[in-house]
Order: sequence, then C-alpha cells, then structure tokens
Amino acid sequence: MRITFLPLGLVALLSSACLAEIDPTAEDLGDDADVTDVADEASDVERVGTAEHALYAGVNGGACTASPYNCKLRVDGGNRVETNDPDDDDSWGLITGVPIRNGHGTVVGTSNRTRSTFNHGQMREFAGEKYVLSVSTSNSSAGWMPLSSILGATSFEGKVGHVSAKGVGLAEMACYAIRNSHDTTLELKKVVYDSDATHERAGDYLPLVRANGVRSANLAFNVPGFGLGGPAIDHFPAGTKFRRLDVPTDGGAPSIDIPLWIEDSVGRYRKQSGTMKFIYGYVIAATGTKRNGWMAYDALEVSSGCP
Repeated sequence: MRITFLPLGLVALLSSACLAEIDPTAEDLGDDADVTDVADEASDVERVGTAEHALYAGVNGGACTASPYNCKLRVDGGNRVETNDPDDDDSWGLITGVPIRNGHGTVVGTSNRTRSTFNHGQMREFAGEKYVLSVSTSNSSAGWMPLSSILGATSFEGKVGHVSAKGVGLAEMACYAIRNSHDTTLELKKVVYDSDATHERAGDYLPLVRANGVRSANLAFNVPGFGLGGPAIDHFPAGTKFRRLDVPTDGGAPSIDIPLWIEDSVGRYRKQSGTMKFIYGYVIAATGTKRNGWMAYDALEVSSGCP
C-alpha cells in the first residue's frame, strides 16, 4: 500500500530528524523567515506532489507513516462512520436539543444541527449514556453527542467500531497544558499542500474560541499532511493537562514537523510558510479516561501538575 501526499523536495520536512527540535525560547523570525514558493520550483504542476511513501503496520494501526504511532484510523475505509447511502457525504440525521460535551464530559452547548458526520471508532460513556464524536457541532467545534440523538442509532452503533491510540511503555516527558490563546498568523495556513478544502487549516489544531466563549482544541489520532486525515478523536478546553510521551518516529526525534502552506500568486496553497510541530502524549479526562493522541505544539504551553 502506498500513499501520495507531498511536493518534490519537501519529504524531509515531515521528519523531525531533518529539523531541529523547536526551542521554545528561540526568537520568532516571522512568516517571511521560512517561505518557499514550491510552484516556482517546477513548471509541471501535476508533477509537483508525486512523492510517495510506503505505509507500514505500526502500534496504532495497520497503515502508518513517519511513526508507528502515526496511523490511519483503519486500513480500509475513510475516517467517517458511513451511512447506508453511497451518494451522500456520510452525514447522519440528528435529533436537536441534546447536549454537546467536551472530553471531560462537561456540557458545552445544546445541539441545533439536524445533520453531522462522526469519526470512526470513537465512543465514550458520559452520565451513564453512550456518546459518539461529532466532527462539527453547534459549539463550532468537535464534540461528543448522545448516540441516541442519531437517527438510525442502531445502524450507526453497528458501524462505528472502536479505535484508541496507545501509549503503554512510552517514557513520559514534559507536562503541558492547552493554551488559552492562539497565534492568529498560523490559523488560516493550510496543513495540506494545494488544499482547496474549507478546513485543512492549522487552526483546526489550535485552541480557538468556540460558540460557548471557551477556547478548546482537538486531540488528533494522526498528524495532518500525510493523507491520513488528521482526524479528531477527542476535544478538550484550555487549561487541560497534556503529558508528552517519548514517541518513536522514523526521523528519530519524538515529534513530527509538517510544512504549512499559504496562497501563491494564483491563489493556490502551494507556497510554504513555516512548519508546525506535533507531539504525542495523553490527557486524563475528568472522567478518569486516558486519551492518547497527537497535539500541535503551538496549541500547548509548558505547565506542571500533569497526572
């Protein structure tokens, strides 16, 4: 199995072995310090983006790249729980007026949406009821919604499956917390080369202010930019502790850096503007559940008191 994902000359950017670990005290040189117009490097635009990397079986799944912990949610199929209609966008009908919860089980809003999509393998229990992870909610974020709110809940439960990222045996590193701020210069940059999607932004992995007025950020199953999807597997508010783990990577460093993209002269996201670092670790939710996954370094700040 192979995957196509990056422009020529940028494969090395996706391994921290080729980039030094970011020094949190280093001076910020600004966007223009690391800007490369990839489109100018080759006249054949179709040829740019043909670098291929083999997927291999790892700890977190059967299709991994850059790290045995950077894997697809499943080898076959996408990140969403599919409906029975092959022509729709995998969105499920919903009952409105139900609670939306964050990863700690705290109610952050009431759903007024009539449809949503849900990520594969994610089901938790809150207040004695089964909840599943919606990609987008009325809180302008991912969030947990009652299984009973889905029209066709029985069919959904038979399809959702179960996938959890692992961390047993990995050495603990520094303690972090989700920031109560974010770098607005990063927010709209794309994490996928030549993306034309509404999302696929660096902001998808930053602690943005949500509809309830509280900042919160995604815990992801894998790192974006590899064609694996970067799907959220949980969602936590600012202040939540994140314990970093010494994760093995193909490059050797316990992190993965991806290039960020801004618009070029013709409005396509093919001009590189900096990188974004992702680190692996876990959150212990208020419910006592440990949730392993990847978070953007830019979403975190050094802290103490991690479990």
